[in-house]
Amino acid sequence: MNLETYKNIIDMAIANEIEAWEFYGAAAEKVKDPYLKEMFEHFAKEEKMHEKLLRNILKSDTISLHFREDIDYRVAETVDEPRLSMAMKPSDAIALAMKKEEQALNEYNMLAHNCLDKEQKKVFLDLAAMERGHKLKLEQAFMDVGYPEVW
Repeated sequence: MNLETYKNIIDMAIANEIEAWEFYGAAAEKVKDPYLKEMFEHFAKEEKMHEKLLRNILKSDTISLHFREDIDYRVAETVDEPRLSMAMKPSDAIALAMKKEEQALNEYNMLAHNCLDKEQKKVFLDLAAMERGHKLKLEQAFMDVGYPEVW
């Protein structure tokens, strides 16, 4: 894979992070619950940090992998995606965020699976690992909020 192809992939990942940032920002504006508002604002900031991280990778002019997160609780796969509403419960808000990260993870995994170039495949798997890390944080939060009986 040449550097230009790599940069195109990272550009696509940056666009995905911007989309996630916009989603979480809009979600923070829609909900009334102060806890949920703060949570969505936090996720928006995190997505903005990921965008900056990817932009720094883009500036480095090297092809290298940066994310390694192998843990996946697969909690997101067990819940339905709730609709965004002003009256969301914390567990539903986290479930929605988990589902968004699961979708991003699945998208990168699909791109990797369908990629014939081994180096490009590694980059997509690396980006999937980044999304898996996001998903892991949300799954941990969901377990804390969604299943309070385990506290």
